[in-house]
Amino acid sequence: MTTRLYYGDAGLREWTTTVTDRQERDGGYYVQLEETAFYPEGGGQPSDTGRINGIQVLEVQADDKETIWHRVESFLEETEVRCVLDGERRFDHMQQHSGQHLLSAVCLSLHGAATLSFHMGTDYATIDVEAPELSPSQLDALEQEVNRHIYEDRKITAYFVSREEAASLPLVKQPKVMNNIRIVEIDGIEYNACGGTHVSSTGAIGMIKLLKAEKQKGHTRIYFKCGSRALKEFNDNLVILNALAAKFNTGKEEILDRFAKWEQEQQTLKSELAVLKEQNDQYVSKELLTGANEGVIGQVFEEKTLKDAQNLAVKLAADSGLPVLFLTGIDNKVLLAYGGKGELSCGAFFKAHLAEYHGKGGGSDKMAQAGFGSREEAERFYQFAVNAVALKPLDQ
Repeated sequence: MTTRLYYGDAGLREWTTTVTDRQERDGGYYVQLEETAFYPEGGGQPSDTGRINGIQVLEVQADDKETIWHRVESFLEETEVRCVLDGERRFDHMQQHSGQHLLSAVCLSLHGAATLSFHMGTDYATIDVEAPELSPSQLDALEQEVNRHIYEDRKITAYFVSREEAASLPLVKQPKVMNNIRIVEIDGIEYNACGGTHVSSTGAIGMIKLLKAEKQKGHTRIYFKCGSRALKEFNDNLVILNALAAKFNTGKEEILDRFAKWEQEQQTLKSELAVLKEQNDQYVSKELLTGANEGVIGQVFEEKTLKDAQNLAVKLAADSGLPVLFLTGIDNKVLLAYGGKGELSCGAFFKAHLAEYHGKGGGSDKMAQAGFGSREEAERFYQFAVNAVALKPLDQ
C-alpha cells in the first residue's frame, strides 16, 4: 500500500520514491508509487497535479482497495523517480478545504445549519447546509464570524485515533472507517474526521468571502472563496468597478445612483422611440397599402429588426385582410402574417415549402417566420411566397 506523505507533511512538495506498479488502461497510463504526496480526489477536494520524472501527472485517484493511482501524460519507464508537486494548486486546495471546515463549523454553531455536502471547483467552492433559507443578515453575520476566527489564527492539527478514542470526541459526524481515524481539529472550534490536506492555522486561510446563497432542494447552497481566490475576486471586481466609475465619470460610491439615472433616461428614450416607430409604421402602412396588388402586401426591409417587422405585419394584416410578407435583411428572415378569413394558414404554408429553400422555422395560422443561411436563399423563398400566397382564395 502506498504511504501517504501528505498525512505527515502537507507542505511537502518534492520527494524521491519507487514505482511499484504500472498499468495501461482506458487509453491512459497509470503508475503506483511506494510513497506519494499527491492527494487523490475525494472528500470534495480535487486531486493534486505535478510531475514524476518530468512527466505531467494529470490526476490522482484511489481505487476501492485504497490503492493510489497516478495518471500520467506518457509512459514512465524508470523505477526510481523524482516527484514534484504543483505547490500553488495544493496550497489553494488547503485554503479552500480548511476554510470549508471553519465555515461549516460556524454555520452550525451560529445558525444551527449542518453541512450536508461540500464541493471545491476550480473557481469557487460550495457547501449545502441544512437550512431552507439564510437571510442576507444571517449570511453577513456568518461571514463576519468566520473571518474573526481567521484573525485569531487558531491552530489546525491532524492526527489519527482509534474508534474508541473517536467516540470520546465531539465529532461533527461519525466516520465511515472503523479504525485508524484521521481527525482534523480546529482549536476551540471543531473536531472533524477528514482525510484531506489543510493549512496549519486559520490565519493561513487568509480570508473567506461569501459570494451568494441559493435554495437547493429544500436546503441552502452557499458559494464562497478563500485566501488567494477571495483576493482575486476582490481585485477582479475592483477592475470592473473602476472601469464603470470612469465610464460614468463619477466616484465608485455614486455608480448605483448614476445607473438609476441612466435607466430612467433609457426608459424615456425608449418611450420616445416607441412613439416615433408608431408614427413611422403608420406612414409605411399607408404606403404599402397604396402599393398593394394581386392580393398580397410584400416588402424587403434592410434595417428593420424582426420584432419591429412582426409588429408592423400583424397590424397590416389585421387592417387589410391581406397576407403580409416581409424580408428582414439584417438577419435573413422572412415572416408571413394573415388576419383574413381565407384558407391561408401561415404555419402550414411554411412547413410545406421551407425545406426546398433550406429555411428553418414555423408558426401558427396567423403568423409564421423562418431563417435562412444566406440572403440569396431568403430572397428566393420570399419571391416564391409572394407569388404563391397571392393565388390563395382571400376575402378582400
